[in-house]
Amino acid sequence: MDRDTIYSKPITSVPPFEFNAAVASVFDDMIHRSVPMYGEIIRRQAQLVQRCCRPGTRVYDLGCSTGNLAMALCRLMSAGSFEMVAVDSSQPMLDIFQKRLKAAGRLEDITLMAKDIRQVNLDRAAVVVVNFTLQFLPPADRDDLLQKIYDALAPGGMLLFSEKTLHADQGLSDLQVDFYYRFKKENGYSELEISQKREALENVLVPETGETHHNRLRRCGYSGIDVWLKWFNFCSWICIK
Repeated sequence: MDRDTIYSKPITSVPPFEFNAAVASVFDDMIHRSVPMYGEIIRRQAQLVQRCCRPGTRVYDLGCSTGNLAMALCRLMSAGSFEMVAVDSSQPMLDIFQKRLKAAGRLEDITLMAKDIRQVNLDRAAVVVVNFTLQFLPPADRDDLLQKIYDALAPGGMLLFSEKTLHADQGLSDLQVDFYYRFKKENGYSELEISQKREALENVLVPETGETHHNRLRRCGYSGIDVWLKWFNFCSWICIK
């Protein structure tokens, strides 16, 4: 994978972050160096999908990026044994995803869709995955999307999602952010890169508290809600209908 150096040099006016071709080309390096335990999240989610897949049902990956979850699932499940619809609004991301599927010979298992995830029709859903995507939507749209997902899931179906969060207590929030920046430095990002990336994400990535997420999920009607992985201000949930 190409090394992420997008913010390594001073930028006079940092533009808002977007998932363009430049980001897509270094995305895998960026996310592994920026999201704690990302590999573990993808590995376990793929195993959960494998456990829940049933003939005649679909898996949806909303905000699929370059297809890391799908490729992990392809390593676990044989060709023709599952049906996935993978959605992303970034065509450069999907172009890379398509190349990966072609190289693996798995084009028949996964349908790629270039679309706003809020506009996708969901049907026959056994599992819906939303990784680090809700945080890029306007907060006012998040309730409707989560309710739409709940309504589309079969009984016993599963929502898996991951988010960067913030803490309601300012002291704990500051502590979490400090350790997150420490994590990024340990992965080779400079102070300049961290600062410029933070500026680019301002008002683009809008995190919420864990309590806000839990309240939203309860309103949707999920019978089981659990944080199965947490690292300071990063959380992954499993939610059962």
